Amino acid sequence: MKPMKKAENMLENEEMDPRIYEVGYLLIPTISEENLPATYGNLKELISSFSKELISDEMPKMINLAYTMLKVAQNVRNKFNSAYFGWVKFAMDSEKVLELKKKLDLDPNIIRFLILKTVRENTISSKRFIGRDSARRRTSFIKKEGKIEETVPINKEEVDKQIDAMVAN
Repeated sequence: MKPMKKAENMLENEEMDPRIYEVGYLLIPTISEENLPATYGNLKELISSFSKELISDEMPKMINLAYTMLKVAQNVRNKFNSAYFGWVKFAMDSEKVLELKKKLDLDPNIIRFLILKTVRENTISSKRFIGRDSARRRTSFIKKEGKIEETVPINKEEVDKQIDAMVAN
């Protein structure tokens, strides 16, 4: 019976704790540069009205879109090849997500948005790791006393032979 109570308590705590979400959005490119901070502020204010905590965000930046997107506003179909892209990461109760989605759907400045469940930690990708094999195949240059010398990839077998010869002496 006791393990069951622990599981119930864990479920109650999980439901009470807010989940971490991130919303990525595209704003219409017809917003002027001087009105962009106000539009961005209104969007952040809308999200903060539903959320418990804003974790991080990025000011929208103009990007070219991979394909033309359509947005119908006031019975007019608009086509966009560029947009302002931005994102906001926040903590929110899971039952409020649908309410936020409905409000974002009504915003005429948003072309498209996506709400994702995520983690609190920063998830920005770092530089790719280059394995040892690819490092051996590349040659690099070292500058010594004003001269540029090419380094030669290391041959493991040759090194082993030289070490064995040194140890034998």
